[in-house]
Amino acid sequence: VYYVSIDIGNPPKPYFLHVDTGSDLTWLQCDAPCRSCSKGPHPFYRPTKNKLVSCKDPLCISLKSLRSYPCDDPTQQCDYEIEYADHGSSLGVLVRDSFHIRITNGSLIHRHLAFGCGYDQQGSQATSTTDGILGLRNSDSGIVSQFWNQGVIRNVIGHCIDGQLGRGYLFLGDDLVPSSGMTWVPMTQSYLRKYYSPGCANILFGRDVLSDRYFDVIFDSGTSFTYFTSLAYQALISRLRKDLAKTSLKELPIGPHSTLPLCWRGTKAFKSLSEIKGYFKPLVMNFKNGKRARFEISPEGFLIITSQGNVCLGILNGSEVGLLDHILIGDISLHGYLVVYDNENHQIGWVPQNCNRLPKLEGNGFGDLFSRPYASDMGIFSGDQLQCPATPTRERSNTSRRKSEG
Repeated sequence: VYYVSIDIGNPPKPYFLHVDTGSDLTWLQCDAPCRSCSKGPHPFYRPTKNKLVSCKDPLCISLKSLRSYPCDDPTQQCDYEIEYADHGSSLGVLVRDSFHIRITNGSLIHRHLAFGCGYDQQGSQATSTTDGILGLRNSDSGIVSQFWNQGVIRNVIGHCIDGQLGRGYLFLGDDLVPSSGMTWVPMTQSYLRKYYSPGCANILFGRDVLSDRYFDVIFDSGTSFTYFTSLAYQALISRLRKDLAKTSLKELPIGPHSTLPLCWRGTKAFKSLSEIKGYFKPLVMNFKNGKRARFEISPEGFLIITSQGNVCLGILNGSEVGLLDHILIGDISLHGYLVVYDNENHQIGWVPQNCNRLPKLEGNGFGDLFSRPYASDMGIFSGDQLQCPATPTRERSNTSRRKSEG
């Protein structure tokens, strides 16, 4: 899990929010009172009645189906429910409060934004490394769209995650988008448009095509692992077993509670991914959209070292979580890339990047309202989930973050 620290409320209080490009609604665990919540790093957010959003508010209407939550009285609160593909859910009310965001010139901006006050989280663990979700998907109820509607930023998001040190940066707006070197692909205009999808791609393992088929691809920073279609997954497993049969790596039997089903043991315990990348070939996605658009996933982007020194495949079968014919690229495979979601120009871009250093602003950055510095090195931190437990247990992970809201 990767999260940022954001100050919310008056007086401002810090909250750790999971960076999730697969969710549109930002929500905090909330003492309203809380029916079912995880113990987080900070006290629960406590709303007051004057912060409740009306069910007639346009943001409330955009968020949910009025068939599920009819609104007969404008004084009624805006209720919401989010259901996750892993059968977890968040139930709560929409509130409005101050967000305090540090911008690139060092000053703070303060804006009233609507977000979820979640008082009933089902399927969550007893403890959590975060206080809630920072929803970055493009929608009227999203935080970025609200900033954009207030004339603060352009509707652009960028994140850069370092897989080794568990850090990185997130920015809102376009001041930190590189002027050159980016690979840009149009966002798909299919039914996947509510997700960040660069369209269809086929997959190479090394130089060999895993499948002649092209698959819809979704980028989702809120998902810990990467998910392939059943066809692509089985083809990858077959190639891995064939290649590794010639090496000293030995496949381990699947345990009864294994989170990651495919793991190998070496002649000695592995301490870092750099020791094992020579055994594995990179994966490459060739996109139909864009000119020669390729997204390469190095072995470090799909392998995980356990605390016992074994290596496990961080790619799972998406058909087991309802993804069907979609490939979902989770945060494990986004390491080492600056990824930009440009909702202004309807394109997604990426470039290999050192994610431990915030890039310098190009130009003076003090032009019109939209180009003044507003982006923030919010500091992406890892929730210590880069390593699997010695004896993996099935837990509620961020499996497919595809959601239905309403």
